[in-house]
Amino acid sequence: MLYNKINNLLGWLCFGTAAITYTLTLEPSVSFWDCGEFISCAYRLQVSHQPGYPLFAMIGKAFSLLSMGDNTKVPYFTNMASALASAATVMFLFWTITALAKKLMVKRGGNPTPHNQKLIMAAGLVGALAFTFSDTFWYSAVETIVFAQAALCVSVVFWAILKMGSTCR
Repeated sequence: MLYNKINNLLGWLCFGTAAITYTLTLEPSVSFWDCGEFISCAYRLQVSHQPGYPLFAMIGKAFSLLSMGDNTKVPYFTNMASALASAATVMFLFWTITALAKKLMVKRGGNPTPHNQKLIMAAGLVGALAFTFSDTFWYSAVETIVFAQAALCVSVVFWAILKMGSTCR
């Protein structure tokens, strides 16, 4: 039980660290490449060139409403959607790493020893925070681009596979 509480707390700590980092370094306006197209299409709910874009556009539209009618703030708030999606990706990555490390270090049905718990949590923190501060991921986390939300979808699905696999035995 203590293991689960520590695991959840550290996962949320990774989310908080990533969210603060990405929010503080958020692109305040429009980047030079596809981001302007994505922002304007999300703001007006228009069609863009990406497959899978309708969900991204609806989420972007919801975040653009936080601008309260100030069109100059729309890019900032749609960029915020990517930052929060990326932070959630980091959290699910932490939980994925700890689930895999636990499977490797603990026999089926057993509980990790205190020493193994520390190693598992350290592995999760190192992996998740290394990913948080990696150049490519950070770059896509601070601007309106589909990669942040796509990474979140992949990380949630992979984590759910591990979660369901451990409860179905």
